This record gives sequence, structure tokens and C-alpha cells, in this order.
Amino acid sequence: MQQFIHYFLHFGFPLVIAWGFYRPRWLRAYIILLLTMLVDLDHLLANPVFDPCRCSIGFHPLHSYVAIAGYALLLIGPNTRLAGIGLLLHMVTDGIDCLFISSSF
Repeated sequence: MQQFIHYFLHFGFPLVIAWGFYRPRWLRAYIILLLTMLVDLDHLLANPVFDPCRCSIGFHPLHSYVAIAGYALLLIGPNTRLAGIGLLLHMVTDGIDCLFISSSF
């Protein structure tokens, strides 16, 4: 169930946002929201690259609290708002994973 929630929030919910709020240009909006997942490239800096028991928030550089504050600032400008939404949605999704990880111990 945890993986379903994770992948829905990464792929399905951005589609809901794009279709619901950016309908005339929903495909463009959806692609931008999906591109924000490139923030996970910072996982390549970790050793091991993937650890199912590691919380990304606060561990990886692009998942730091300072970075998350920067993503929130992207909401201010109309040209950067969609990227900010995508990045913050990604952080919320990873935060939910952290809750699953902490509750499994």
C-alpha cells in the first residue's frame, strides 16, 4: 500500500493537479510537474544510492529544509509557481514515506 501511495503522489496526483487547474495546457503542466522529480538526482550522491529505511527529507541536499524553503518561494512568481508546486508535492510525498518508515520500527 505504501508504494501505491508513493507512486500515485508522484505520478497520479500531478495529473490531477494539471487536469484540474491547468486544463487548457494540462499536458505542459503535467510534464513540468513530472520534471520536478529530477530533484531525486541528489540520491546519486548517497552511499548506498537507495536505502529503503532512509528518510530523504533532511538527508539529501535537494531535500534539505533550506531547499524546501526555497521551493516554497517559487510559489510567489507566476512563472515559477508550477515548479514550486511540483517540488513541494515531491517533498510532501517523501515526507509521507518518512512517516511510513518511522512507524515501521
